[in-house]
This record gives sequence, C-alpha cells and structure tokens, in this order.
Amino acid sequence: MARSKVFIGESTDGRGLWRRPWVWRSLVAICAAIILLYYPIGMIVANKVDDDPSFAVATSAVPQGGSAAVAVAAALVDREVNRNGWVANDPFFLPSGVLDNMPNFQQGIVDAVSTFAIELRDQLGRVRGSGAVDKDLLEALSTLQYSGTKWVFDLSTSILPTATSEAQYRKGIKALEAYNANVGAGTAVFDRRADNLQAVITRIALDVGSLSAALDKQIRENGGSLLDFTCDDLFYRVKGTAYAYHMILKGLRADFGPLIEERRLGPLWDSAVDGFAEVASLSPMIVWNGTIDGQLMPNHLVGEGFFLLRARSQLYEIADILLK
Repeated sequence: MARSKVFIGESTDGRGLWRRPWVWRSLVAICAAIILLYYPIGMIVANKVDDDPSFAVATSAVPQGGSAAVAVAAALVDREVNRNGWVANDPFFLPSGVLDNMPNFQQGIVDAVSTFAIELRDQLGRVRGSGAVDKDLLEALSTLQYSGTKWVFDLSTSILPTATSEAQYRKGIKALEAYNANVGAGTAVFDRRADNLQAVITRIALDVGSLSAALDKQIRENGGSLLDFTCDDLFYRVKGTAYAYHMILKGLRADFGPLIEERRLGPLWDSAVDGFAEVASLSPMIVWNGTIDGQLMPNHLVGEGFFLLRARSQLYEIADILLK
C-alpha cells in the first residue's frame, strides 16, 4: 500500500511554514514598510496649520444685534475641532500624534479665545460689573480652559474613560453661540462701553506680554543651540494665539465701530491688527533659535517677538485713549 510522504520537521496542517526564516523576514519587511508609509503619509495628510488671514464667519452666523467678535471666537474653535480635526490629544499610534507644530498652533488659538472669554464673563457680558454672570459664558470659559491634550483615557488620573478635549471644546462652542443668540434676542448683555473695550484690550496686551516673556526665556536659555527641539513648539503656540487675536480684534472693530470712529482709533487699531497678522504669517520651513546676531542660523523667535511687542505697544496706546 502506498504511503503519503511526510517530511520530518513539517506539519501537514501548514504550521511548519512559520518555521521558515524567509516567512519571518517577509513579515518584518511588510511591517516596516507599513510603518514607514503610515506615519509620513499620515502626518502629511493630517497636518494643517490653518493661518488663513481671510477666514471670516458667514453673515448669518452673527445674530442681528449680536457680537461679531463672539461669533469669530466660536467659529475659530469650531474650525479646529470639527473641520481641521483636533490633533493635540492624539495618541502615539496615530500619525497625527507625532505632529507638534499643528497641535501647538491649535492650542494657541484656544488660549486666545479662552482669554477673551474671561473678559466676556467679567466685563462685556455684565452690566457694569454688578449684574449676574451669564451662565453660558461661565460654561464657555470653564470648557475652553480645559486641557487640550486629554484623550479618551488619561492614565495619570484614572483607568476609566475621561472627557476628551474635543468634547469639552464643543460645549464651549455651543455656549458661545447660545450667548450670542441671547444677545441678539435681547436676553443677554454685550455692553459696548469704552471702559469694557479698554478692559478687553488691556487683557489681550497682558497676555501678549506673557508670550513675549516666554519667547525671551527660550532665547536666553537655548539661543544659539542646534539642539533646541522645543523652540518650534513655542513658536507655533505664539503664532496660533496671535492669529486668533488678529481675528478677534477684527470682530471687535465691527462691534465697537462707532466708538472707535468717535475716538479716532481706526488707523491705530488697524495697525495693531496688522501687527498680529505679521506674527501669524510667519511660516519658516524650520524654526531656528539661533544667536541674535548670527550670520548663518537665524532666530525666528526674535522676529516673532518683535512684531508681537509692536502690536502690544499699540494695544496699550488704544487702551490709554479709551480711558480719556
């Protein structure tokens, strides 16, 4: 009787195939190819530093009698969360989790919007500071000040799922939109007084001062080093904040148009807006923190800080005029 041939060291069910070296080498090569394509291509697709200076909200997004600045603030966060995709909290296994410029730019935008929300809660959204705090503005501020790096799980605090950054920011967007709708309906306050505008401008100028201090610290401690791998993080966070202030100030220009014209602030206001636009437009291929007087390696933080401080000085000029 003829017998089936069975080779020593092999299995008739195919398991012997996995003992062959060429199989493992092929699997390793395939995995390496996937990783090498997955991250670079994924990063290119996900990366978007959206510094479009022509960004504007639709006329229909600003309620009749509402605030253009509030509408812009809500639209900026909505764009980053719901259109561009929030990447600052993406885990390492996603290609966007390796990005650093885009997430810092996005967090800079939210930083600026949350700073503006402070003055909305404390000044613009109350009657001379003695009225009750608007509940929607309280909600907006608390959610927009939430960390931008919270994913579904935060093992540093709990093994259970947690509220993500996107979920909190979406609440903040809805709260700003609800407040603005109430302003248009006459059931919420947006007090267009000179002292309120002065408070907002001063708050922005103070925040810009803290940004310039951070730039100064980075330059003094790491300037001239080729190994400064964090200077681009700060550069893009400042860029995002400046971009958002550029947009918010344009909205305030519309909200306080008669007052700005009455105080003859138009040219100075527009110059300050342009200063923030200059910061937002800076986009070097590689961000360098070189020596201030270097010949070969520039210092992009210095250039960013120059335009930032120029805009800050103009904001203080505006605030001084509003006090008179």
